[in-house]
Amino acid sequence: MQQMSMLRDQVDTWRGIERRTRDALDLLEMAADEDEDSLLEELTAEANALHELLEKLEFQIILSGKYDKEDALLSIHAGAGGTESQDWAEMLLRMYTRWAEASGYKAALVDQTLGEEAGIKSATLELSGDYAYGYLRAERGVHRLVRISPFDASSRRHTSFALVEVVPDIKTDIEIDINPDEIEIDVYKSGGAGGQHVQKNSTAIRIKHLPTGLVVTCQNERSQLQNKEMAMRILRGRLYDMELKKQEEESARLKGKHVEAGWGNQIRSYVLHPYKMVKDHRTDYEVGNAEAVLDGRLDDFIQAYLRYTIGENDPVK
Repeated sequence: MQQMSMLRDQVDTWRGIERRTRDALDLLEMAADEDEDSLLEELTAEANALHELLEKLEFQIILSGKYDKEDALLSIHAGAGGTESQDWAEMLLRMYTRWAEASGYKAALVDQTLGEEAGIKSATLELSGDYAYGYLRAERGVHRLVRISPFDASSRRHTSFALVEVVPDIKTDIEIDINPDEIEIDVYKSGGAGGQHVQKNSTAIRIKHLPTGLVVTCQNERSQLQNKEMAMRILRGRLYDMELKKQEEESARLKGKHVEAGWGNQIRSYVLHPYKMVKDHRTDYEVGNAEAVLDGRLDDFIQAYLRYTIGENDPVK
């Protein structure tokens, strides 16, 4: 029934565009016959509205992957470099939170490990809304920052790395089978903010998937059961993402390309010194307003990547 409802909405949307286009063409004939400036203004406004709607629907066609319409779980991990990278990870967390707010998505912090001096070691955001995963999968990979370090007394330039993981929030999916005998579950007391209830009771959950070695944690919910459910959702999504990466690597091997997920293979660079620029190394799209990007203006980068995947016949599209 959910699939039927979704397909009905899609059909109704396209039929609505067809109807509006016919009405606009009729209006064009009237404007030409009667030489009415007011009709031409109305026609121009309608043509612009249809163009904007068609561009949006074009991206929905691009986002036709199995889980593209689902919510997303976005995790950020600071790279080597201590405080520098941990501060960069927190900047990325702010960037994606701002992007979610501007794009109409609900962003909830699921898990966070603070750095020793500043920033974060890791964090996981749950982003809810239509096509959250479809859009955010463009952000998977290593992000590099070049800047004058605010933590260096000599004001030297530093390069920092952070890894962004994005997986679909697969709440129920029979294809991702997790054997209860192949996981270890640890319960511990939550750290950081959360009130007396969180600090006194063992509500935080750590799950280790023995066959792959994947470890996920969740401590931001109020109850142990809620944290366990969220941790299982994150684990399910990461197992799915691992399978996608295998498919990508196999596809790249067949194409003659060598793919290695390493810290040297950054997908995007954010340069704040000696000049300002953000460049995506997959699409070569770049902008000079780095502050705007760090404030959440990511749509142009995401759209450039989605168009790029069409040309590359991305197997996970």
